[in-house]
Amino acid sequence: MRGVRAHTGRGSEGARLARFRQAHLNPFNKGPEPPGGGGGGGAGEDDPLPPGAPPLDAARRHEPGRADGESSERPMDLGLAEDHFSRPVGLILAPDVQQLRRAIEECRRAILALPEHSERQKDAVVRLIHLRLKLQELQDPDEEEPNIRVVLEHRFYKEKSKSVKQMCDKCSTIIWGLIQTWYTCTGCYYRCHSKCLPLVTKPCVRSKVSHQAEYQLSICPESGLDSQDYRCAECRAPIALRGVPSEARQCDYTGLYYCSSCHWNDLAVVPARAIHNWDFEPRKVSRCSMRYLALMVSRPVLKLREINPLLFNYVEELVEIRKLRQDILLMKPYFITCKEAMEARLLLQLQDRQHFVENDEMYSLQDLIDIEAGRLSCSLTEIHTLFAKHIKLDCERCQAKGFVCELCKEGDVLFPFDSHTSVCTDCSAVFHRDCYYDNSTTCPKCARLSLRKQSLFQDSVAEAEP
Repeated sequence: MRGVRAHTGRGSEGARLARFRQAHLNPFNKGPEPPGGGGGGGAGEDDPLPPGAPPLDAARRHEPGRADGESSERPMDLGLAEDHFSRPVGLILAPDVQQLRRAIEECRRAILALPEHSERQKDAVVRLIHLRLKLQELQDPDEEEPNIRVVLEHRFYKEKSKSVKQMCDKCSTIIWGLIQTWYTCTGCYYRCHSKCLPLVTKPCVRSKVSHQAEYQLSICPESGLDSQDYRCAECRAPIALRGVPSEARQCDYTGLYYCSSCHWNDLAVVPARAIHNWDFEPRKVSRCSMRYLALMVSRPVLKLREINPLLFNYVEELVEIRKLRQDILLMKPYFITCKEAMEARLLLQLQDRQHFVENDEMYSLQDLIDIEAGRLSCSLTEIHTLFAKHIKLDCERCQAKGFVCELCKEGDVLFPFDSHTSVCTDCSAVFHRDCYYDNSTTCPKCARLSLRKQSLFQDSVAEAEP
């Protein structure tokens, strides 16, 4: 009798153990548990049913609250109620990719079926995010990646930031920094997953900036979709204006059409509109154009006097900036030969706009943006005042290099950057503006230099005669 009981007990225990393992080996296909629970003395699927009781599947189909035609197997209930990322004690198990995809699809259907803004729908959305993260983790395992990768002149560096949310420029999906490895190009800031690096087909924009630093100066030079063979100008994917198979998006800088993967509706100031129309409203540009404009924005490649000389007649701020730049160029020789100015590094006040101490003709797009916003005029005026203070008040050496008006021989010491002075174009002598224009004779310094040259020539001729 004891042997029979022991055998029966071992058989019941083995059945419960088999049911326990089946439940944890495939948590996504697990059916609802009986009311008594999975352990203890609850009736299991292998236990005999009471006489006259309906089959188990029929009982489940006719449970209260279950709609007709609803599947008896409800993996979505498990998707919302169980934690798929916790492991039972003593078990080292993980769902495979196909199981996760089925659970994700069921979760998506449940979200659409649940009432909007309900708590159950919010929980389902959270569960869907967790399932997708787990799927991404399985598809993109955490492997040791090199810190530097070079692809099509891109110099990719592996990012260490885990909390910053970015978008992959290749596949246009979110980069989850917590579980995914991603890279950024140090030249053009192109970002992508590590798994997308072999698929990159766009060369680095910085190479184009280095070899051909110039703007497209025609306003939106559109040529039509037919000239592109109804394909994206960059990746050559089929596009159409009606969005079938893919929406055609126009870049306001190049005038070409791109697909939604190459054109994210980024906004940027278009140089042609700024130069010809003084229009600084941001327009929609493609990803490639946006990166190119971002790299070119501080490069002084715009010669306004040649591109649009009439712009100075209509924009007063441009005339003011040009006068300040001309004065700074006149101050530069004082600083180069002044020891105190070199020690104080005054010229480094313009280190962000180095072209301001080289010429007064070239402008960058950032210069025009700051001029239109009123920022450049204020900052350049402050620098101009600081430079003039050093030359005229603080430094005795620079003061000694001033001029006295040789026409009237009155007044204070003059400097070429003073507003009431005029400078001789031949000898760079400085005079009062009124004296210079009222005097009908030639420049006294030029006349003196001419007499000296003539005297030296006569002396050399006299010495050459026998």
